Amino acid sequence: MSRWNELTGETSGSDYAARFAALSRSGKDVHGEARFCAALVPAGARVLDAGCGTGRVMIRLAELGYDCVGVDRDASMLAVAREQAPSLPWFSHDLTDFQPDRLGIAADFDLVVAAGNIFPLLATGTEATVVERLATALRPGGLLVAGFGLDAAHLPVPPSITLPEYDDYCAAAGLALVDRFATWDADPYEGGGYAVSVHRR
Repeated sequence: MSRWNELTGETSGSDYAARFAALSRSGKDVHGEARFCAALVPAGARVLDAGCGTGRVMIRLAELGYDCVGVDRDASMLAVAREQAPSLPWFSHDLTDFQPDRLGIAADFDLVVAAGNIFPLLATGTEATVVERLATALRPGGLLVAGFGLDAAHLPVPPSITLPEYDDYCAAAGLALVDRFATWDADPYEGGGYAVSVHRR
């Protein structure tokens, strides 16, 4: 069982979407992740949203002209995504067993994005496997972008993965660190409880 399942029971899709809708109505920018990704690859690029949730990031990227695929295991989150954007490809699948060919998806993504604390919310011990699965979905030269909390102030669960551990998993999967930021607005990372990492295959 993933830490996300333990935290939510995988029934929180509507509440999660409502929270971000309220933030958007209040004038908050809720598209930082999509803007960050759009700065890395040109419109038309293939993007995999790994742990896509309610589709907030992927729907925005699709609006910007990206060829997107979303994968998540939480049925309640995917139900919201499919309701909001029924024409986009949403797949119900566990990232620990993600193999694009089994879903009829070409493994040639220009960018894979894992936003929303995906790695700290995986089942403990599966992090390296998920990194490897996502790396194999990238074309040579493709990018893996992951943003997640590193301390209790930035996570809804106790911290479970460090940046050195994550970098080691990426290196083992054939990925090299390109850059690291403190936010999705690309603020420089100088230590702290949240990091956005960019690795290249």
